[in-house]
Amino acid sequence: MTEIRHHTVRANGIRQHYLEAGAGAPVVLLHGFPETSFAWRHQIPALAAHYRVIAPDLRGYGETDKPAADYDKRTMANDLVALLDSLDIEKIALVGHDRGARVATRFAKDHPERLDRLVVMDNVPTRIVAGSMNAQIAKAYWFFMFHLVPDLPEALIAGREDLWLRHFFSDWCFNPHTISGADFDTYVAAYRAPGAVRGAMADYRANAEDNAQDLVDAQVKIACPVLSLWGADFGAVGKSFDMAQVWAEMAENLVAVPIERCGHLPHEEQPAAVNRLLLDFLDGWRG
Repeated sequence: MTEIRHHTVRANGIRQHYLEAGAGAPVVLLHGFPETSFAWRHQIPALAAHYRVIAPDLRGYGETDKPAADYDKRTMANDLVALLDSLDIEKIALVGHDRGARVATRFAKDHPERLDRLVVMDNVPTRIVAGSMNAQIAKAYWFFMFHLVPDLPEALIAGREDLWLRHFFSDWCFNPHTISGADFDTYVAAYRAPGAVRGAMADYRANAEDNAQDLVDAQVKIACPVLSLWGADFGAVGKSFDMAQVWAEMAENLVAVPIERCGHLPHEEQPAAVNRLLLDFLDGWRG
């Protein structure tokens, strides 16, 4: 059985919690919403057989600090830089899902010298969502708008975290029972922690600043190899956007793969397929 170690470190002004397993070339996994580092429980054992795997809780999530401000993706990418510096890691392979993919994309553009290869999972970049906004996209991304409202989401969700999370996990998965039982309870407990819902809302409330950052270097393509994965059956991503085209505009060296019978959470819903794709893409990464 793979030993997964829990650590905390103070880096970039906040206390960061991360999971670690394995040894060798470093591979970093950045979770999305509405998850925490627990999201990678199916990937960590498979990857740790070959690599040193590091899975942080992002700023505002899980066991990492939840400050009142600084959730723009440049700051969150700098959280990762500071974490890597604390671990004396110069260069990584990076995997990001959803919000974590936004952090990973900003990391790729701001710190290209520290990145060997990048995986982005079920993510449409912020500026492309904003630039594509119409009635159909607004309906699919309703939660973007809801989460932007100051204070109200926190007030409505308090004490109902299970109902809030159940909606997303059921609606966003091809199989609505994918995340249930003890796994679901783990997420509910995480989001019932003080400040946890506010932290997730703060991540979304940085969208305007994220969009502004993305527009400045929109013409700069990511130079390292990029693998884009997405669930073929998720309405807000694979069914609303031409994902191969979206990421061809973002990356010079791209492999784009849809995952069938899968929604927004490929790593949870189709872990065997995702693990095969990750191991194939990471092959040759020696650190």
